[in-house]
Amino acid sequence: MGRTEFWPEPDVLDTDVAVVGSGGAGLMCVLHALTARPDLDVTVVSKGAVGRSGCTRMVQGGFNAVLDPADSVERHFRDTLDGGKFLNDQALAWTLVHDAPRVINELETRVGCFFDRGPDGRIHQKAFAGQSFDRTVHRGDLTGIEIMGRLRDQMFRLGPRELEDVRALDLLHDEHGQLAGLTALNVRTGRPLVLRARVVVVATGGSATMYRVAAPAREKTGDGVAMCWRAGLPLRDMEMLQFHPTGLLAGNARMTGAVLEEGLRGAGAHLYNAAGERYMARYDPERMERSTRDVVARAGYLEIAAGRGTEEGGVLIDISHLGVAEVERRFPGMVARTRQIGQDLARGPVRVSPTAHFHMGGVLIDVDCRTELDGLLVAGEDSGGTHGANRLGGNGVAESTVFGARAGDTAALLAPERELRDPAADEVAASLGRAYGPLARTEGPWPFDLTTRLKELMWRSVGVVRDAAGLAEADKELDALAEDVQRVAVPGPPEVNYAWQEALDLANQVIVARTIAHAAAWRTETRGAHARADCPDTEAAPRYLVQRRGADGPYGGITSEVRAVEFSRLAPEDQP
Repeated sequence: MGRTEFWPEPDVLDTDVAVVGSGGAGLMCVLHALTARPDLDVTVVSKGAVGRSGCTRMVQGGFNAVLDPADSVERHFRDTLDGGKFLNDQALAWTLVHDAPRVINELETRVGCFFDRGPDGRIHQKAFAGQSFDRTVHRGDLTGIEIMGRLRDQMFRLGPRELEDVRALDLLHDEHGQLAGLTALNVRTGRPLVLRARVVVVATGGSATMYRVAAPAREKTGDGVAMCWRAGLPLRDMEMLQFHPTGLLAGNARMTGAVLEEGLRGAGAHLYNAAGERYMARYDPERMERSTRDVVARAGYLEIAAGRGTEEGGVLIDISHLGVAEVERRFPGMVARTRQIGQDLARGPVRVSPTAHFHMGGVLIDVDCRTELDGLLVAGEDSGGTHGANRLGGNGVAESTVFGARAGDTAALLAPERELRDPAADEVAASLGRAYGPLARTEGPWPFDLTTRLKELMWRSVGVVRDAAGLAEADKELDALAEDVQRVAVPGPPEVNYAWQEALDLANQVIVARTIAHAAAWRTETRGAHARADCPDTEAAPRYLVQRRGADGPYGGITSEVRAVEFSRLAPEDQP
C-alpha cells in the first residue's frame, strides 16, 4: 500500500467499528456499540492512554441533567438556548437535554459512577452559572475522573481492541468515494497503519491548545476536525471558541490555563481586579459572578486590557470567605491544584485569566451523529451546533456522553450493513506522504517555533475580543504559517519523536485556526463567545456559516454558505 523511500509499508488491520478518541464520547460509544452487538469487532484508536488522556477526565464541575421534579427538560433547553444566544441547532440541543437524565442513570447503574448525594439520599445537584436551576450532578470537584475511571473499568469487561499511543492521520475513501477507513501512526514505533473499517467514529476533542493560555489536555490539537476537513466535510460555528473565565496563572509552567471550575462562582466566589473592585458589577450587575462564561471571560479580559489587572496580567478569584474547612471539603481538587503553584484557594485570592477552553464549532451532524459521509459518525467536541454561540458549564461532559452513546447505537446499526472496502491507493500515499514529509526533509522550519507563533497570533488577534484589523492580520499570518507548516523538517528517528508529533499537531491546528479566523471575520456582530470590539451589537436574526475546503487542498481556499437558524422548537421571543 504505497511503500516509498520515506515510509515503511503500512500494517493493515480490519475492524467493524474504529473509534478515534478515548474520552467520554469515545468510551460511551464503545459501551453502547458492544452492548447492542457484542459480536462486533471494535477498535479504539487513542493518541494517548485509553481513558486516561483527553479532557473528560479533567472535568471538575459536573454534568447537567434534569432530575428534580421542580426542574424541567424545557427549562434546561431554554437555558441552553439562552446561553448559546439562539445560534444552537435546536434538534441537537433538545437531544442533549432530553437524554441527559437517562445517561446519568446509566452512568450510575450500568457504569458504576458514584455521584455526590444530599442528606435525603438523592443525587446532589449544585449551582452553575447561566442556569436557572441547580442541576449540575457532580463527584466533588473531580467529576471527570469518576466518570472516566468507571468507563475505563467497563473497557476491561467489554474487551475492545485498544491501540494506545496511536494517532489517527486521515480518513480514507475507496475508489468510488465511499468511506473505507483511516490511516494512523504508531507514535512509539513510528510505523504507519491502515485501518479498514465499516464505520468510523471521530471523537478526538477540540483544538483550544492553539492559544497561548489554554485549558485542555496537551493532546487536543483539533485532529478530528482537521481530518474531517481534509475529507471534505462541512463545518459550522467555527468562530465560536469559548474562553473559560478562570484559568490559573503560573508563569511558564504547564499549569497556566488550567481551569478553576464554574462551581466556585456558583458557590459564591467573588472576582476582583487589582484595585479590589468586584468588577462584574460593571458587566452584569444582576447575575454578577454567576453570569455566563462568555460575559465573565470578556469582563476579565477588558479589566486586564484597561490596566486594572494584576502584575501577572490577570484578575483574582476569592472564595476564602466560606472558610478553610468548607473550601477544602467542597473543592479538594482545586485547592490541591492551587497549592501546587504556591497559592491557596482555601485561604485567599488566586490569580486567574481567561483561558481558551472549548470549541462550540465543528462538523455538521444529525441527532444520531451521522455526517454527510455514509459510515462516518462524529460525537462530542468535534461536532458543531449543540451549544450555539456559548456552552453552559456542565453541558460539555453531558454532550460527550449523550452523543457518544448515540454514536455507539448508530454504529451498531450501521456496521452490519456496510462492507469492508479497499482504500484508494493514492489517498493512502497522499496521507503518509504528508505525515512522513517532515522526516524526509533536511531543511525547513522548526515546529516548536511555529507553534509559538501560532499561539501568540491566535491569542492576540483571534482571542477573547476581536476586530477587523486583528482578523486581517491573522488571515495573512495564518496563510504564511500554512506555507511554513508544509516545509517543516525534523530529525529522525521516527520512534517516539516528539518534534515529529509536534509537526503533525501543528498541521492540524493551522487548518482549524484558518477556519476560525475566516468565520470570525465574516461574523460582523458580537454574539456569545464571539466578541467584536468594532461590531458590538447583536443581529436580531441569528445566522451561521458553513465552511468547506476548496478544491486547492486543505490549506487552500475556503468555500462558505450562510444559513439562517431554524427555530424548530423555541424562538427568542417566546416567553418561558
